[in-house]
Amino acid sequence: MKEKILIIEDDHAIVNLLQRGLVYEGYDVAVAMDGFTGMRSAREEKPDLVILDWMLPKMDGLAVCQDIREIGSIPILMLTAKDTVRDRVQGLDAGADDYMVKPFDLNELLARVRALLRRTRQERITVLEFNDLQLDTSTRIATRGQRKIMLTAKEYDLLELFMRHPRQVLTREIIFDRVWGYDFGGESNVLDVYIRYLRQKLEMNEEPRLIQTARGVGYVLRDFE
Repeated sequence: MKEKILIIEDDHAIVNLLQRGLVYEGYDVAVAMDGFTGMRSAREEKPDLVILDWMLPKMDGLAVCQDIREIGSIPILMLTAKDTVRDRVQGLDAGADDYMVKPFDLNELLARVRALLRRTRQERITVLEFNDLQLDTSTRIATRGQRKIMLTAKEYDLLELFMRHPRQVLTREIIFDRVWGYDFGGESNVLDVYIRYLRQKLEMNEEPRLIQTARGVGYVLRDFE
């Protein structure tokens, strides 16, 4: 199925440019020319992504953005002439996932659309698999073979990160940022402790090791060594 993109924009020239570019890229495109209609379309049609102008008739883009965010995690690319840092902060705080200023380059916009859709495609996957290991993101339970593995909140976050980036070496800095949300400055051993916890649970029946050490860099989820 084609991914559906909803454009909420009142400038006909911009709508035509976006529509041509997105259709050429293979997307199904819907258009709303005012904020209220756009908000209603987002609620009823559940598009895969919304391109949203700020200055709109009937209902401004910030209000539309906040309303869409209340109904789910549809990615929102805000496209506006408002170009100050304060404007960007307002847009992102309202729930936008990305922010572009007019005039814009169509190729850059299409690249950002692809990036947002790629990310949400990954997030929609409920069961992640690697080798004989599975992670159900809805129940937050891992299984290896027929064995269920119960995880603490941080163990789950850490394992999910690895399973969304298999065979990719993740530096300690990236892991700290994604799992703990801040930088430990490279001094803390908390990551090594949690890696040990995870390995103990994943290898309880002497299964081969999947979380490998990339010496001097970080860790990587890869096939048996």
